[in-house]
Amino acid sequence: MPRLAGVGTPLGDFVRARRDALQPESLGLPEHGRRRSPGLRRLDLATRAGISTEYLARIEQGRDRNPSVPVLNAIADALSLAPSERTHLRYLAKITGDDCRAGFRPAPPPRQVRPAVLDVLALAGQGIAIITNRLGDVLARTGGYADLVRETGLLDSEHPNLTRYVFTDPRAREVFPDWDDVADEQAFDLWLAPSAENLEWLAAQLIPLAGTEFTRRLHRHEVPRRGPLRIRRRSGEELRLNRETLELAADEQQIVVFLPADPETALAIRDLPGGLRSVS
Repeated sequence: MPRLAGVGTPLGDFVRARRDALQPESLGLPEHGRRRSPGLRRLDLATRAGISTEYLARIEQGRDRNPSVPVLNAIADALSLAPSERTHLRYLAKITGDDCRAGFRPAPPPRQVRPAVLDVLALAGQGIAIITNRLGDVLARTGGYADLVRETGLLDSEHPNLTRYVFTDPRAREVFPDWDDVADEQAFDLWLAPSAENLEWLAAQLIPLAGTEFTRRLHRHEVPRRGPLRIRRRSGEELRLNRETLELAADEQQIVVFLPADPETALAIRDLPGGLRSVS
């Protein structure tokens, strides 16, 4: 995946980013004076993981694409990764491996939603909910969601995509007061796309349009903090919504339900229309 790997691989980029973010003193290691790069030295990480510095360098630089599970676990322990970061490390190892790269062809994901899943979404009734995948494709939504975002322009395209909207539509920065946090979430979730081929397909479209604003976030591999989503309406009114996600693992999709995070938001959205509309 040359577009996504930069000078190394997604796995190597992640290990290097987490090493740069880890301060020696947090592990009880001595400072070594001024350094050219921040964070933990490669030697210190290799020592903690019980591997050679040269082997760690090969992983970080993409010259070794198939580290064993014990090595991955040792690196995760040495970096003191959180559970969500460990999951991300394992996923990146999977899509970086030589077996996954054989015959690699960028391709869009399927957009079909099973009728039974649409029936589940219909249970949301008057609520605000969508069916989406990790690329940000809005595959189906309730009428409440359509009413919520109608004035934003998100649903104007034939195949709405939240990631594309966030990074390429200037209105997104007005709609989302916490645009930086939303952009981080969308970029990170691309790594959880239905397949590596789907990730490459969308990234190839976004890179020429969004440039470094997109690629920097994609390669940072920072697991985002997902607080309430703030949406600013054209009237100046600001809504705060919590998001509850139901993963549909077999479909590689998810149902996201938006709930008011405060009484003011609850009052503002109580009159939104319901009803189900599929946009697949």
